[in-house]
Amino acid sequence: MNTEEQARERMAQQRQESQHVQDVMLSRAETEANNLANSSTEEQARQQMAQQRQESQHVQDAMLSRAEAELGMASDSADSSQIQS
Repeated sequence: MNTEEQARERMAQQRQESQHVQDVMLSRAETEANNLANSSTEEQARQQMAQQRQESQHVQDAMLSRAEAELGMASDSADSSQIQS
């Protein structure tokens, strides 16, 4: 094998190695981007669930407050009726 052939083979090998390195870097970047996207989606889901729990608790608290107010009114009305009798 002469020097030119050796040089060509070496250049071809270097191109292949360079392409392999680029492919590996691209693959790692894609994997990292997917992981970040998944983490972001999971965080958004957690935030939405927390907000839904807060809203649900607020609705329950409001219903309880209304029920207590209605019972208080009913109790006041019953007391008034007994006083008048």
